Amino acid sequence: MTVLAIRDVTLRMMGRPLLEGASLQVDIGRKVGLVGRNGAGKSTLLRAILGEQPIDAGEIRLAARARLGNVAQEAPAGDTALLDIVLAADTERAALLAELEAEPEASRAAEIHERLIAIEADSAPSRAATILSGLGFDAAAQDRPSREFSGGWRMRVSLARALFTQPDLLLLDEPTNHLDLEAAMWLETWLQRFPGAAIIVSHDRGLLDRCVDSIAHLDRQRITLYPGNFESFVRVKAERQAQQAAQNARIVAQRAHMQAFVDRFRAQATKARQAQSRLKALERLPAVESLVEDVPTRFSFPEPEALPPPVLTIRRGAVGYGGVPVLRGLDLRIDQEDRIALLGANGNGKSTLAKLLAGRMEPLSGDIHRDRRLRVGFFAQHQEDDLDLDGTPLSHMQAALPKATETQCRSQLARFGLDADRADTRVRSLSGGEKARLLLSLCTREAPQMLILDEPTNHLDIDARDALVKALADYEGAVILISHDPHLVGLVADRLWLVADGAVQPFEGDLDDYRVHLAERARAARAASEPEAAPGPRVEDRRARAESRAAAAPLRQRLKTVEAQMAKLAEEARTIDAALSDPRLYERSKPDLIARATARRAAIAKEVEGLEMEWLELSEALETA
Repeated sequence: MTVLAIRDVTLRMMGRPLLEGASLQVDIGRKVGLVGRNGAGKSTLLRAILGEQPIDAGEIRLAARARLGNVAQEAPAGDTALLDIVLAADTERAALLAELEAEPEASRAAEIHERLIAIEADSAPSRAATILSGLGFDAAAQDRPSREFSGGWRMRVSLARALFTQPDLLLLDEPTNHLDLEAAMWLETWLQRFPGAAIIVSHDRGLLDRCVDSIAHLDRQRITLYPGNFESFVRVKAERQAQQAAQNARIVAQRAHMQAFVDRFRAQATKARQAQSRLKALERLPAVESLVEDVPTRFSFPEPEALPPPVLTIRRGAVGYGGVPVLRGLDLRIDQEDRIALLGANGNGKSTLAKLLAGRMEPLSGDIHRDRRLRVGFFAQHQEDDLDLDGTPLSHMQAALPKATETQCRSQLARFGLDADRADTRVRSLSGGEKARLLLSLCTREAPQMLILDEPTNHLDIDARDALVKALADYEGAVILISHDPHLVGLVADRLWLVADGAVQPFEGDLDDYRVHLAERARAARAASEPEAAPGPRVEDRRARAESRAAAAPLRQRLKTVEAQMAKLAEEARTIDAALSDPRLYERSKPDLIARATARRAAIAKEVEGLEMEWLELSEALETA
């Protein structure tokens, strides 16, 4: 059954065409990821489906009596409790309950009761509470008025309202932008179980890989539907482009061959007929399709000066506000090659720890030591509010680097895709992604040895996120990452720190283990609120599996550490081998240098041998666990 049909739609904004004869069909239960470059018209198309944006031609048709769900742009604010705001989103239930309170006639009251049973009205409070809990609101928060929460948290309430209504078609525009990693993971699980259809606009590659079954690509005013998730879309799109390029090459070669025959023999009477035949064949050849290659997005970080380890240490530290600690008992060490992601729900102190590491806050107690040459680049999303809207990226960079030339300032901006035109554009006219690029450019202007990135991808499209991952892979400094994007965390971080319960502890495991940890914590919370029951065999099985995972986590983490050490030693060995094979080394007559390099090469071989044995032992132990 088709829940949404878009047929030959043309859509323009201020005279600029966004869609020209575009079509899309969404069947019930299908999850479609709507992707395209910033400005392609994805959000405008969602507004058109909602009836908030008129179309210039074509038709957008919803199935009869189909319920549409979307996240309101205005976050609710007032004295109403969060749970009541979510419950009120089911307007039919609210209307029936209001009518029942008015004490209607007995026959009508019976009809109302029957309808309330049919729509499972009695379970509505439980469903609403579960959704709010998954989005980060505990039981106490659900009873608080919405005015006590910030705009970002109120947007979560808007999302909860949309999910609670159980629509036939759910429209989501960047649903993870206001979520932390924990809530984003919960939303992924919810979407996987959601029985209705959905159109999801997102730059979160992990969400598009795990939660959709087709990709609608909005490009050059058309919508092309690709089956499968985002990873499949990238592969198929690349294959189609390669096939089109090969076909174009064949047509061009065939056309050139025929044209050469015509040019050579057109004037000869004996060959005139063949020449005319080739001319007609030339006219029948298909036109060469234009193959528009997307300009790749590239970021690059300045190369920092190397510092001896550690670059930063904290001993018995505490940090907080107004003398009240948010985090205590901090014993942390950071080296220049560390890549650390901070886990933990919003409000647990991740941003507070980031400010402490960046030098934006002083500890309440304890010792903190930074290398005196350490430079820290700090990216925080709220810094966007501090930009001068009437200034330009160039004027911001010149203010930040007063001794640099204009060419040097433009070069730093160009590292993040802010070309000459964008460098001279007023900030108020920049997109959210371009402002994020400006902030990245500003925070890396002095080639820092440590980058602290607090939600750096909120306004970056998929290409820009991939460019950031590649740039961080080449960056030779420490990275402290806070992000709701599991794809980014998985590719960038090799260590995880859990910020929870007023402390910071290493998390032994990867993001899959963290998902399991969150699920078990949620089950434990539900079990604590339910009457105690005798543990049956299923409970025992779950406990056994949990204990098995707990035993395997440190083995898996140590295995990753060993693999990283082996890769690092292999790279050092390659460097030494290249140096020892260079004849110029021996021409310089430096026997001490040659001896040290040879000794180090032998030591590396011995270290690698020991690590390989440990790797085998760990692999066997992990299989057993």
